[in-house]
Order: sequence, then C-alpha cells, then structure tokens
Amino acid sequence: MASSSADQLKPVWETRLLVGFLGERAQFGWWPTGFYESSGRLFLEPVFSRTPQVAQYHGVIEAARRLHDEHLSVGTFHLFRLPEEIEQDLHVLVQTAAEEWAPAALYRDKQTALTALARMAGASKKGGVGPISIGHVRDITDHLTEIASVYLSAFSSNAQSFPYLVS
Repeated sequence: MASSSADQLKPVWETRLLVGFLGERAQFGWWPTGFYESSGRLFLEPVFSRTPQVAQYHGVIEAARRLHDEHLSVGTFHLFRLPEEIEQDLHVLVQTAAEEWAPAALYRDKQTALTALARMAGASKKGGVGPISIGHVRDITDHLTEIASVYLSAFSSNAQSFPYLVS
C-alpha cells in the first residue's frame, strides 16, 4: 500500500473504529459483540497471540457489516463494506497499527467516543433513520463528516441509521 493511500484511508479506518466501538453491546448494542471489552481481548489472545487487535477489528467489522447488509440493498457500499481494493488497504493499515490505536485505549467509554464522533461530524447535521444515501464510494473520504453525522444522530436518538454509498 502506498503511503499516500494509507494517509487517505486513515480517516476511513478511524471512523470504522469509532462506529464499530460504539455499535458494540457495551455501548449502543447495535451488534451483539464485545470484542473491544477487556474480556473480548482475553478471549482472543490465546488463539491470536500475536495479533489480537487485528482479530478484534475484524470481528467488529464483520458484525457491523452483517447488520448493515441486512438493511441495505445489494450492490451498495457502506462504512463496513467497501470495494475490495480499499478493504485490502485497510487490512494492511490495521496490521501495521500500534496498540495505542485500539478503540478501548482511544475512547475508554461511550461518552468519550461520542465526543470523538461529534468532532468528526463537525458542523454537519445529517441524520435520519434507516438507510440514508450519502454519495459515491469513490468520494468516501469527502463524505466522512456526513457519515459521522448520521451515526452521531442515530446514536444520540437511540435509532439505527445506515449511511450508504453507491458506485
């Protein structure tokens, strides 16, 4: 993966981490996983002793992907299902990430994570319930504030929203 590609995808990865953390059962319970809880890490370490943070990331991403896929049309993209080239680059980025990039270390709790999501959303006030069209997947980095805003609105109103992108 080229350095410029990694720099462009880092905000996508950070948004994934944040929404993935907030969607887990200990925060908003959109998916029934606890990979970013301390017990989740302890569960994964015996099997993935060298890469538990990668296993945590992929576990949460798969749970989020399944929920989003259930609510969106086939052929659409979303934060947790992107074109294969982007997915591969994100995987490489996760493998090279340091331990301090773990969501549990970054956000510690639900309120800290919501504050971080509000910073990502900035002044954007896009919201709604259910599937919400955002734009084209080729412009995903340009749409991250809108995506963050949709998730912030959903988490704040105790509703589920699924921002999606088209090809």
